[in-house]
This record gives sequence, structure tokens and C-alpha cells, in this order.
Amino acid sequence: MDIKKILREKAEEASKNAYSPYSKALVGSAIQMSDGTIYTGCNVENASYGGTICAERVAILKAVSDKKMQIEKVYVYTKEGWPPCGMCRQVMSEFASPTMEVIIGDVAGKETSMKFSDLMPLSFTPDHLKI
Repeated sequence: MDIKKILREKAEEASKNAYSPYSKALVGSAIQMSDGTIYTGCNVENASYGGTICAERVAILKAVSDKKMQIEKVYVYTKEGWPPCGMCRQVMSEFASPTMEVIIGDVAGKETSMKFSDLMPLSFTPDHLKI
């Protein structure tokens, strides 16, 4: 089976677990790591808003907690096909190569695919902190 299709199915399924009583937005993400492992996440909102965490970051944090550090592909699923927010893009930059594929999908089946460097040009990465 095509990896993009697998990631879409997993991201769509993850979106069903979203805790979003305020925005009502159901967001799911699936990420494939360099070793082929797939992690999923959903958005988890918080009454303080600042405590909210997006689906992409949930999936990334799950991977990092398993010592998986190199992301190959990120799939983000929302009804409307929303792109990753700025905070998620910054977190991705910590674990992404410039060629990492980011795929954005919506309920109608439309997908937009791009390299991370196109989604987040001039990103601030760990390389900026090397002395």
C-alpha cells in the first residue's frame, strides 16, 4: 500500500480522537520516521488556549519520547485542509531535513504535498546554535 495513503488513513483516524470543545476543529496527523515507524496525534485544546497542543506536535512528541528523531513525512488532516501552524512548523524544523515531505489533506480527498523547505523557508534549526 502507498505510504501516503497509509498516512492519510492514520491521520484521519487520529482526528476522530481530537479534544476540541472550543474550536470544534478536528485535526489529525501521522508522521513517518526515518526507520519507517509511524506515529499519530490529534489536537488537544485547553480552556487557557495557550495550553492547547496541535496534532502535529503530539505526534512528534510521541516519536521523540521513543527516541525517534528524524522525520521523513508529515501528514496533516483537517476537514478544510489547514496547513500546519507556525509553532508546529518550528517544532518540525528540529527533526526535519529540508526535503522532508509535508502533505496536507482535506475531507474531499484533496492533497497538497511539498518539501519542508518550501513550507518553512529560512527556518531556524539546531544548526544555528552550533558553535
